[in-house]
Amino acid sequence: MRALWLVGMMGAGKTTVGTLISCRSGLPFIDIDERIEADANRTISVIWETDGEETFRDLETGEIARIVAANRDCVVATGGGAVLRDENVSAMRGSGLVVWLIAGAGDLAARLGDGVNRPLLLGRPTDGRLTELLENRESAYEQAAHHNVDTSGKSEDEVAREVMKLWNGF
Repeated sequence: MRALWLVGMMGAGKTTVGTLISCRSGLPFIDIDERIEADANRTISVIWETDGEETFRDLETGEIARIVAANRDCVVATGGGAVLRDENVSAMRGSGLVVWLIAGAGDLAARLGDGVNRPLLLGRPTDGRLTELLENRESAYEQAAHHNVDTSGKSEDEVAREVMKLWNGF
């Protein structure tokens, strides 16, 4: 199996870039958050509200394990916090290439708008909360990723091309 795992903060472009790469490579695209919502028949926000973050993280870990167990080439957009569990990082690194899509808090805030449907942003100022999350997760992203791509000032197409070069050289 040679999966391409896209990691990074919410709003970094994982889904958009992953979709572009999937279209260009002909490989299936998997968005872990979308799979969780489909399997649970509930939105991520509802899962967080009713069952809590730990339950969501368990569902996320289960999806990563299923993708690895399927043992097929694919492009995967992870949830922003997937790198917070060592077992997820080990599974991703062991089954393919992990690329961290980097974006600053200002860029993320502009992309996410008011943060509706983003449980970690609800009821909080978006810029400040994103800065806090970035600071807390930066080392986890660094440790998880084989490579990183700074998305600042780049189009989705430019980012996709850069990631594909890394993946093709893997």
